[in-house]
Amino acid sequence: MGILSRRVKSSSPVNRKPNETMRLIVTTFLGVVLGFFIGVSFPALSLTKLNIPSSLLPTIQISYTDDTNSGLSSQIKDLSSAKNSNSNSNQDQHLNDTSKIWATSNPKGAERLPPGIVAATSDFYPRRLWGKPSEDLISQPKYLVTFTVGYDQKMNIDTAVKKFSDNFTILLFHYDGRTTEWDEFEWSKRAIHVSVHKQTKWWYAKRFLHPNIVAPYDYIFIWDEDLGVEHFDAEEYIKLVRKHGLEISQPGLEPNKGLTWQMTKRRGDREVHKETTEKPGWCTDPHLPPCAGFVEIMAPVFSRDAWRCVWHMIQNDLVHGWGLDFALRKCVEPAHEKIGVVDSQWIVHQTVPSLGNQGESADGKAPWQGVRERCKKEWTMFQSRFANAEKAYFESQGIGPSSITAH
Repeated sequence: MGILSRRVKSSSPVNRKPNETMRLIVTTFLGVVLGFFIGVSFPALSLTKLNIPSSLLPTIQISYTDDTNSGLSSQIKDLSSAKNSNSNSNQDQHLNDTSKIWATSNPKGAERLPPGIVAATSDFYPRRLWGKPSEDLISQPKYLVTFTVGYDQKMNIDTAVKKFSDNFTILLFHYDGRTTEWDEFEWSKRAIHVSVHKQTKWWYAKRFLHPNIVAPYDYIFIWDEDLGVEHFDAEEYIKLVRKHGLEISQPGLEPNKGLTWQMTKRRGDREVHKETTEKPGWCTDPHLPPCAGFVEIMAPVFSRDAWRCVWHMIQNDLVHGWGLDFALRKCVEPAHEKIGVVDSQWIVHQTVPSLGNQGESADGKAPWQGVRERCKKEWTMFQSRFANAEKAYFESQGIGPSSITAH
């Protein structure tokens, strides 16, 4: 029994060997068949369905060269190329992603907003804190008049404001910081008050009269505080400006006081004039300032479109505005037809040195002397900046000085 038992045990592996061999053959065959079907179907799979992370795509190396597998290679290359391209253009990312908003028609910086919600302009119309917003405005003035004021000129401003009808929004810029005292005048309670110490009207204009803020107004008056308005009516003035097609204008000046230029001198025989004669040698071209295309900065009136251009021309650091009146012609075309003086609605320049008195004494000079010196420096600086900017532009366009004509 012991010998028989040992034989059975020793012969059993030999008996199972053919079965294992057959199993191995069958398994291998099935693996080959399965691999064949996978290999045939794999090129037709969509990469998007495979959901391969885009960060891995540039590192994938595919060396398929036959026609069947070239589609896979091209898809991977296209996706990799798109990733690199999108990384260079934020705008392209938004344009390719239809689930996000990127409206290029919106103002710069607001591209992510739906165009229907964009409120690109504003106004100076006061709003209530209660009720329906649609019922806030009883009236919407069509014109804007601004005065840069100190409280010492309150009576003069009171007289001036009363020359402007309810069609005008009244905006006061206070250089002396005194605002509440003006409420002794009934109109002051409806006016807009902006107070910053010792600043000029062009400083205020650059910061508070952005074209998108004053967009509702057909005309914008930017006036000094020392103007006599006995012979002026704002509504009649607007009618004449429209009639004669003036984009930039001013009332005529009473000739016996405060007159600097012949162009702004009132003519008693006409409604409007657009050109004049100055001292010999002052005007190389009769269509150029100060003989035409010219008004002064004390009492200018701008159309909405003209102001949009002028606002951009105002320099942020040159606050007195000297020299600006010689450059206003750049904002309308032709300037000698669209800039003019309204003679039949005229004013008096009272030449009150209130702004000069806001200066400070330095080096033994009176306050007004320092202010006057800066005015002259700013005029020179503005002229230089404008000339250099024009030169740089024309050079960038390949236009030489000989091809540039006065305009």
